[in-house]
Amino acid sequence: MTISAAPAAVLAPEPTPGAPRPRRPQGSGVSGSRWVAVAFAAPLLVYLLIFYAYPLIRSIDLSIHDYDVRAFVQGNADFVGLKNYIDVFSSPLFGQAAWNTVVFVFGSLIFQYALGLALAVFFRGSFRLNGILRALFLVPWLLPLIVSGSAWAWMLNSDNGIVNAFLQTFGIGQINWLTSPDTSLLAVVIANIWLGVPFNLVILYSGLQNISADLYEAAALDGAGPWRQFWSITFPLLRPVSAITLLLGLVYTLKVVDIIWIMTGGGPANSTTTLAIWSYREAFGTGQPDLSPAAAVGNILIVIALVFGFVYLRMQRRQENS
Repeated sequence: MTISAAPAAVLAPEPTPGAPRPRRPQGSGVSGSRWVAVAFAAPLLVYLLIFYAYPLIRSIDLSIHDYDVRAFVQGNADFVGLKNYIDVFSSPLFGQAAWNTVVFVFGSLIFQYALGLALAVFFRGSFRLNGILRALFLVPWLLPLIVSGSAWAWMLNSDNGIVNAFLQTFGIGQINWLTSPDTSLLAVVIANIWLGVPFNLVILYSGLQNISADLYEAAALDGAGPWRQFWSITFPLLRPVSAITLLLGLVYTLKVVDIIWIMTGGGPANSTTTLAIWSYREAFGTGQPDLSPAAAVGNILIVIALVFGFVYLRMQRRQENS
């Protein structure tokens, strides 16, 4: 009788416990995976270099040279070091532009966040027309900024604006919203709040969807009312989402130019001139572009945004460690 040969796997000796396993041959597999990783990362790296690194380096180069239009075209501007930054900080306009920036940014952020959070909590409930109303609140976000700015400039017109016409029904006299230094900054802040509320609504509403309804049911059984539920459940659990919402809103609001430029052009008497408006006006707002001071002001805004970004990262790291 013929005995068939046993499979190699059966005849192979069992590995001794604790014995080192044979190493896999190194070479093509590891290097191949590395090249695959490089291939996937290459488009992102190219994008960052072209659209982030190069413009930043170019902006720094503009700010440390004395560029006019001819020097910009010919590329032979004189090196001046930090002179442009010294001129910016010593300018009489710097203090006013910095203060306007603080008022515009934080005034916009506070009300955008508060209104966006209130609307997000309101739309968290289920009721008829919920989706339609949420879609309508996104309209300011979807409109072109030139349309929004022009609409607000018309509504706040001193003579025939709809806002003054409405206020006159309550016996309030004419307010020169856009032509008085006392009210022009308030006018552009109101317009910017209207533009930013939809962004806050969308982000905060998405954050609310991640909070379990069981927490609210348990709080209701314990006798907690709507305000107690908000301060004990909603607001604390929304803190990470709120932080990134405020950071993104701050970075965006720092560089707002269009809505202010359309409504007031930075006036009257520089009452709505922020650092971003100052930079834009130096570069493009006059018939004689002064590119180097404009780049210096723009770089100051970049540094401010980076500072707040690092503060956010530090707060996040501290929260994760705790």
